[in-house]
Order: sequence, then structure tokens, then C-alpha cells
Amino acid sequence: MSDTLTMSEEEILDQIQREVADNRVFVFMKGTPEMPRCGFSNQVVQILNHLGVEYGARDILTDPRIRMVLSSWSDWPTVPQLFVDGELVGGCDIATEMFNSGELQKLVGAQA
Repeated sequence: MSDTLTMSEEEILDQIQREVADNRVFVFMKGTPEMPRCGFSNQVVQILNHLGVEYGARDILTDPRIRMVLSSWSDWPTVPQLFVDGELVGGCDIATEMFNSGELQKLVGAQA
């Protein structure tokens, strides 16, 4: 994952699309999986870690344009944003509901 500070917004969009395409499960979040910087991002990370799935992540706090470009592209205003197989699943509430119902486990191929 490269530094976006020297990128144009078009290059940031290209990188966002590439990250989603190159990772079966990807989360745009505040902070990193090792150090989430908001409770909602932490919740999604805890769910993914509990499921034992491999996932990629991008800290949207490193450059405010990431969030702007991401939300414009995904048409989803809040962060975190969880993607599976290139499709937006949703944010923390949706990921939590899907986890609690067992639907997320099926989607990512994890054991219930």
C-alpha cells in the first residue's frame, strides 16, 4: 500500500479499487488492525480476527482525501467500510448484524 499524499484523487481512486479487487476481504478503517482509532473500526477488526479470515486494511486517517474519494465511489458515507469479493458489505452495524446471524461467516467462508 502506497503513500497517498503525493497522489491525485484519480490515483487514490485507482488504488482504492485495486485494494478492493486484490483482497478477498478488505476494510477501510480509522487506524490499523493493530491499532484501531475508533470503536466501530475496532469492532469490525475484532469480528474479522475472530473469524480468522485474511483481510487487507487501509487507514483512512492518513489522508483526508481517502475518505472523500472512498465514500464517493462506494456511495457509503461512514467508515469503516467492509468489502468482500469486491462488493461493499457495509459498516460496523451491518457487519455486526451479519456476524451475529451467521451470515458473515458464510460470506467469508469462515467456520460458524
